[in-house]
Amino acid sequence: MSHFNIKTFNSIAMEGLQRFSKEYYKINESENPEAIVLRSYNLHDEPINDNLLAVGRAGAGYNNIPVEKLSEQGIVAFNAPGANANSVKELVLTSLISHARNTLPASKWASELSGDDIATQVEDGKKKFKGHEIKGKTLGVIGLGQVGLLVANDAENLGMDVIGYDPYISVDAAWNINRSVTKASSIDEVLQKADYITIHVPFLDSTKNMIDSTAIRQMKASAVLLNFSRAEIVDEDALVKALNHNRLGHYISDFPNETVLGQEKVTLLPHLGASTGESEKNSAIMVANQLIDYLETGNIVNSVNYPRVKMQLTSPLRIAVCNQNIKNIIASLTKLLSEEGLNIDHIINKSRGDYAYTLVDITEADEEKVKEIIERIEEKEGILKVRLIKNLEHDAWYQ
Repeated sequence: MSHFNIKTFNSIAMEGLQRFSKEYYKINESENPEAIVLRSYNLHDEPINDNLLAVGRAGAGYNNIPVEKLSEQGIVAFNAPGANANSVKELVLTSLISHARNTLPASKWASELSGDDIATQVEDGKKKFKGHEIKGKTLGVIGLGQVGLLVANDAENLGMDVIGYDPYISVDAAWNINRSVTKASSIDEVLQKADYITIHVPFLDSTKNMIDSTAIRQMKASAVLLNFSRAEIVDEDALVKALNHNRLGHYISDFPNETVLGQEKVTLLPHLGASTGESEKNSAIMVANQLIDYLETGNIVNSVNYPRVKMQLTSPLRIAVCNQNIKNIIASLTKLLSEEGLNIDHIINKSRGDYAYTLVDITEADEEKVKEIIERIEEKEGILKVRLIKNLEHDAWYQ
């Protein structure tokens, strides 16, 4: 097996990069890599080389990746969902409690004290920072995925009444939610009942401005809205107007921008959600493992543009095909292999939207013959990328 070239953008945790063995991988030694690993780097303006097979985002969000452009060229994009979930959860709960107890303005005030009567000033001044406990308050969680689930469970353990809403909740998430967390039947129910509302949904066309003026009007005038997902999920123009008219209590966001900067009832953090050493390490390890699995076996796990396809590689050769999701692709592929006398050991095909992915395991040991057949497959309509994968553990190749 020749080397795979990996190119990194941003600083990637060494624990992740060390997953790529020096025997089979070279890091940042080529400008035409087979795989890219990045965090927040904007890949939209970067040229896509012909060798590229995969892009791995060491984090959950992937707005910085040109997903559709990659899909059209048969390049699989991966992310690391859940790897930073605990990090984000801790920051959400920290921010919630900090707001309830006014710790940020109180700390700023205390740090500016001067004179020889500090103790007296503290006793006289602390009254204006009087806060409240979160125990018994209602937290609304919109989105019960990896982060929302953790926030809901831990907030409930802190004594909050938690109400959650997610129309697409997974079976695993449903099993892991504390029984005392109320499952809302609609987002409106969450908006109307909660003292604190935290959003944990991906940024999609369908979630852009999910929290708009209509949603805000349903909230309590004293409600606090927390946004650690993406700025664009909230219509911040409508939000600022509501804050200025005392129709909303406070906004806490991890995404500073011109719209909310300088607003009196806004607390901003510099995108700290996943900024912990543990989160960066976990994300790097997860995405590295997924890229290795894909490059060496063709298996796809946690892709944002192609379906999950996982099949144990036991045959000497495997053909991996990225294609458009159109009729008769599989029939045409299997017919060609049959005509060439190739015996199919295993085959799996799955689709996701406009794209599909197929793995075909064959017993043929004549690599040159298979390469000729792959060239014929590449000429077929709807085929985006085809590659031949050798089973390194098979007797035919384990020399």
